[in-house]
Amino acid sequence: MIDSELFDVKTAILGGGLSGVTLARLLAQKGVEVTVLEREPNFGGLCRSVLDSGFTFDIGGSHIIFSRDAQVLTFMNDMLPQNSQRNCRSAKIFYKGQYIKYPFENGLNQLPKDDLFFCINEFIKTLIAVEKGKLPSPGNFREWIIHTFGKGIADLYLIPYNEKIWKFPTEQMSLHWVEGRIPRPPVEDMIKSAIGIETEGYTHQSVFSYPRKGGIEALVKSIASPVKKFIRTGFNVSSVRKEGEQYLISDGDNIIIADSCISTIPLQRLLESLENVPESVRKSCNELKYNSIACVFIGVRGKLQDISWMYVPDKELGLFNRVSFPSNYSPDVAPAGHSAILAEITYHEGDGVSEMPDRKIIDHVIKALKNMNIIKDREDIVYTALQRHRFAYVIYDLDYQKNIAVVKDFCAKLGIGLVGRFSEFEYLNMDGCIRNAMNFVRNINEG
Repeated sequence: MIDSELFDVKTAILGGGLSGVTLARLLAQKGVEVTVLEREPNFGGLCRSVLDSGFTFDIGGSHIIFSRDAQVLTFMNDMLPQNSQRNCRSAKIFYKGQYIKYPFENGLNQLPKDDLFFCINEFIKTLIAVEKGKLPSPGNFREWIIHTFGKGIADLYLIPYNEKIWKFPTEQMSLHWVEGRIPRPPVEDMIKSAIGIETEGYTHQSVFSYPRKGGIEALVKSIASPVKKFIRTGFNVSSVRKEGEQYLISDGDNIIIADSCISTIPLQRLLESLENVPESVRKSCNELKYNSIACVFIGVRGKLQDISWMYVPDKELGLFNRVSFPSNYSPDVAPAGHSAILAEITYHEGDGVSEMPDRKIIDHVIKALKNMNIIKDREDIVYTALQRHRFAYVIYDLDYQKNIAVVKDFCAKLGIGLVGRFSEFEYLNMDGCIRNAMNFVRNINEG
């Protein structure tokens, strides 16, 4: 390469999102020399935040700090000792014009009576059928929903909502990922919920934290603080080539020579940078499915209802599947006397949303929120913006496990470690990304 600069490093980490900076911190603590290569001008990935006109919005959608994993939760909280706001969850589902308690099965008594009967009757019938062995084991995600919650909750909420967020038929989705992510409701809680006795679901997130200032990016910045000087932004990896026991990583102008390479960037981008990728591997990678996301940011005058976030399963109400209220996470993310709204719309490249101009999407969201009586008067809106991201959610289709195994096996043979949501191609929350980074570093040490 003509006029290129060469740099020698011990370990190169591709991507400076949450996974990349966590890896860098943990490896540096073990005395490993690291360099993080991030394509964007700023590190943080989907955990970046934008500060504009007195408002703070998380660019990749609503993020909160919670976890069942005590070690990871302690790690995250320790990163924000003086900059943390503790909140009690007030999440809702917008259903037939009402705010139903989240999760849906914990707000059954708030449903219209016919819907309540449909839900509890189908849940009990299904429970009896399962116990008697009269229902076959589910073979896909849709069947698992019905098998677990009954046809009532499935038809009224879980199937419509999941098909709205994934933009994918639930009967064509694998079910291998749902255990632990979507808890089975205790029978006692279902009965209590139906007759109006207060119950809580998803208790691991019933109390959550959020940075008081700076949005979720404050967490990433804090994690990165000891290794910030080793993060190289504006480095768009265009080629990764293994020569002997070393990796030559280039952005077209510079070459990084590394003894080891760990990728946290999307598999699709990693494979684009590699040479001599077998057609079977490219095909499997191309068949891995995912969603993109458009995040709409709205600043309004006045105070909104005390809702943390809200799910919207009805397609007729609007394109968005979730609406969050960041100013209820922290009072410092909006100017005094104002509130912040963040609406999330998932889409696939080539569909209607992907081709809609940003302004049209923003206007659609404003109109829908006004129809839902969340925004009272359009004149109250003082700020709007939109950001799109190609890689947002991993979709587990029925061929996922076969395809991901092919791609991961190829990367393993090259000796390239994979860590993070779109590098492992797993639906990981923030705590899952941190946990997998911890596990990766631990396995290196044990190896």
